[in-house]
Amino acid sequence: MKFRNSVALLLASAGLAAFPAAFAETLTIALSSEPTSADPHYHKQTQNDALAAHVFESLILRDAEMNLVPGLATSWKNLDDNTWEIKLREGVKFSNGEPFTSQDVLFTICRTLNNKTNITASYTQMTRVLADVQTPDDHTVILKTKTPMPLLPAELARQLPIIWNGIIEHGPLTFKPEEGCGVTGQWPTVVEFNNGSYAIGTGPYKLKSYVKGTGIELERNENYWGDKPHWEKVKFVPVPNAGPRLTGLLSGDFDVIENPAARDLPRLKESGGKYDYVVTPSTRLIFFQPDAGRAESPFVKSSDGKNPLQDLRVRRAINMAIDREAITKRIMEGLAPPAYQYMPDGMFGALPKAPVIKYDPEGAKKLLAEAGYADGFELTISTTNNRYINDAQIAQAVAQYLSRIGIKASVDAMPASVYFPKRAKREFSFSIGGWPSENGEASALFHLWVASTQADKGIGTSNYGGFSDAEFDAVYSEAAVTVDPEKRKALLEKATQIALDKVPHIPLHFESSIWAFRKGLAYEGRRDQYTLAMSVKPAP
Repeated sequence: MKFRNSVALLLASAGLAAFPAAFAETLTIALSSEPTSADPHYHKQTQNDALAAHVFESLILRDAEMNLVPGLATSWKNLDDNTWEIKLREGVKFSNGEPFTSQDVLFTICRTLNNKTNITASYTQMTRVLADVQTPDDHTVILKTKTPMPLLPAELARQLPIIWNGIIEHGPLTFKPEEGCGVTGQWPTVVEFNNGSYAIGTGPYKLKSYVKGTGIELERNENYWGDKPHWEKVKFVPVPNAGPRLTGLLSGDFDVIENPAARDLPRLKESGGKYDYVVTPSTRLIFFQPDAGRAESPFVKSSDGKNPLQDLRVRRAINMAIDREAITKRIMEGLAPPAYQYMPDGMFGALPKAPVIKYDPEGAKKLLAEAGYADGFELTISTTNNRYINDAQIAQAVAQYLSRIGIKASVDAMPASVYFPKRAKREFSFSIGGWPSENGEASALFHLWVASTQADKGIGTSNYGGFSDAEFDAVYSEAAVTVDPEKRKALLEKATQIALDKVPHIPLHFESSIWAFRKGLAYEGRRDQYTLAMSVKPAP
C-alpha cells in the first residue's frame, strides 16, 4: 500500500501554501462549545481532540472524509494476528526542538495507563489490550495485543496523541504499566497541560494560552516537520449561543464560526458574497441514555419506588413516544437525518436498512400500562446547553413528548463543563449523549457505550446507564477480535439488532455540522466535526 504524507496532503489540498501575504496573520474562530482541557488524554470529546490536533499528533491520522493517512507513522503492518509493526517518521522534532522517537510512543502509551486526572477511561480503550510494546530502534515500534485487534490502526488514529517523554524525569522506559514503566515520580496532570508547561507536541501549532471560558491562543510551531500552516496565530473564542456567534461574524470579530443556526443560513447565502457556509454530514449519533442498571436512580420518582427505566417495556415506550421526524424538521431545520440505529444505513456493521421507529404515543401508553405505570412517573432529563446542536431545545421537545404518554418529565440543562464530570459519576437518570463512529464501523460506539462495563479492559467506560446484556456482550466480543471483514460485519449487524431490541439508548438523529466564514475564506467540512485552523483556505 502506498501511503501519502497526511498532514502535507491536508495542507496542500487546503491550498495553504498559496495564501497571499495579507492572510498570514491571525485567524479568529468562534467555537460553539469549548474544549474542557488542553491535556490530550483528559476527556475524549470532539472539541478536545480538535484542539489537540493542532498541538499534538497521532501515529495515524484521518483526512476530512475519515480515511486513514500517515501521521507520525509512515507505515504499519501485521506481523501476525496479535503483532503490529509501526514505522515512525524520521526527522520530526517537538516544538521545543527535541527529536521524536519510539521512546515518546512508549511513554505516551504508559501515560494513558497511569493517568489519574482523566475524566473517563476512553484513552485506554486501545492501550489496555496491549500485551507488550517494544522499541527495537528509534523509528520502530512493535505493538503486541492480548487478543487480535483488527482495528488497531483506526484506534491509533483516535486515541493516542503523542506527548514528549522528557516532560518529566524517568529512568529507562519499559512497558510495565503496573510498575510505572520507569517513572518513579508523579505522572503529568491536566494542570501542567492547561498552563502550557507540558503542552509540547509535534503538531503545526504551539499552545500560547488556555483560559477556560475566555479563549485559546495558538502560535505557529516553527519546528514543524510538514508544510507550516499559513496562519501565524490562531484564536479560539467560546461563544455558546448561535446568535452572538453570527453577530461576531457579521461585525468582523470572527473569521470563521461553528454551527450557525440553520434558520440563519439564507441570510448568509443572500449576503452578496460577503459570507459563505458549508454543511457536512457526520456519523455523530445524538441519543439519550436511560439509567437501566440501578434499582434506584437519582432523578426518577415512581409510585412503587422502583426505577421504571430498568423495565424494557418502559424504554420501548419512550422510544415510541418521540417524533423524530418532527424534531429533525422543526428543531434541526431538516439538516439532521432521523436515527433508527447506531450508525447511518449502509455503514460497516449497521443494518442495511433499519426499520423506522414509528411515532406511536398510544402504543407507548399501552406498554407503560403493561409495565405497571399507567399513571406514569416523574423523570428529570439531564442535558448540556452548549455542546450539541440545539441540545437544550431537543431535551425540551423530548420532555413534551414524554408528558403526552404520562411521564412527568422536566429538563435540567447545564454547560458541558458542568455536565460531563457529573455524568461520568453517574449522577443522572436520563442523559443526553453524542458520539461519532471514529473508526468507521458500529464497534466505535458499542465498545464504549453499549457493552457491559469492564473498566480494567477499557470496555463500556461510557456506559453510564449501566446497561448489561449477556447476549449482546457475547456477539460483540466475538466481533471485536474477528479479523475476517465479512464475518465481523455479520456479527456487528447482529449486535446492532440486539441493541435495537434491548433499547440501552434512545437514538434521535445524526448531526450535520455547519461552518460559516467571511469573504475570501473557505473551509473543507470534516465528517469528524473537527474545526481545524490548518484547513481554512482562500476561496477559489
